[in-house]
Amino acid sequence: MKEFEVYSSLKVPKNSKIIIRLDGRSFHKLAKDLNLVKPYDDNFYDVMSKVCHDLFEEFSAEFVYCFSDEISLLLNNVPFEGRVEKINSVIASFTASSFVMHYGGEFKKPPAFDSRIIPISDEDILGYFKWRQDESWRNCVNSHGISFLKSKYSNAEANDKINGMNLSDIHELLFENGINLNDVETYKKRGIAIYRKNKKIVGFNKKENKNQTSYRSFIYIDWELPIFNEKFFKEVKVIE
Repeated sequence: MKEFEVYSSLKVPKNSKIIIRLDGRSFHKLAKDLNLVKPYDDNFYDVMSKVCHDLFEEFSAEFVYCFSDEISLLLNNVPFEGRVEKINSVIASFTASSFVMHYGGEFKKPPAFDSRIIPISDEDILGYFKWRQDESWRNCVNSHGISFLKSKYSNAEANDKINGMNLSDIHELLFENGINLNDVETYKKRGIAIYRKNKKIVGFNKKENKNQTSYRSFIYIDWELPIFNEKFFKEVKVIE
């Protein structure tokens, strides 16, 4: 009966890098159910950082980027022999399980993530993550904008007002009312990233009777990202 399975033979091209992009399903409703603080909930972001750490470790990622309920996972070694249905189903379910485990508490409805695969070349990696970071900034402006408007108007009126405004209009409105987005924490504007860094370790070599320096790799969660550029991605060894 295996021949009845849909897309079971669909595979990612061999020797390719891929990005898995995960999005929380109906997380606007989930935010209401969990009474998350608007426009940003610190505990939610702490949980998402732990989920990203789990993904990084479990699937030997090169780089993970996250903002809001969206996660982009860059993989050099494609798992499950490149089987698309397996990659999407396992990584999405792993992400949801990790979220529940780290969040704790009770949920009115089980959280879920959808997953999509994006084959990518080395030349396009920077462009992809710049695109997602730009979206993080738009999300930051809009989140603060709608939160401010809802403090002054009904939900319906606030939604109507923000729908007719562009980013610069919202930015100006906030500034005029004492909210300077330049003062907002970096991760709320630019997202967070997980990658490997080297830690310098100095130990004493008894045999040679001298100090000896070595470097140990560790997983680093970066809450203070710069605006993405070529220099940053070369420093974290994602591109050459």
